[in-house]
Amino acid sequence: MDASNLLQTLAILVECSIAMIGILIALQNRKRYGWLIAATFGLYVLFDSLRIFSMPLPAELHAGILLIACILMLAAVWLLYCEKQE
Repeated sequence: MDASNLLQTLAILVECSIAMIGILIALQNRKRYGWLIAATFGLYVLFDSLRIFSMPLPAELHAGILLIACILMLAAVWLLYCEKQE
């Protein structure tokens, strides 16, 4: 395994950890943004896994996954911002 694949694999493990922490935030603290964080990093895992395993998918699908992940994170940080304003 070359260095770039190793780094990509480590990144996927970190993304999985963040997704699990997002689920804990949602379940234990009853915060909606936890689900959004979990979904965002779940999509990042999907995106990176498709790239690392060289799955033949259209570029539009890869871009769509990334766009949806970014929109979900935008919603999560908006909820965090609104919570701090209360």
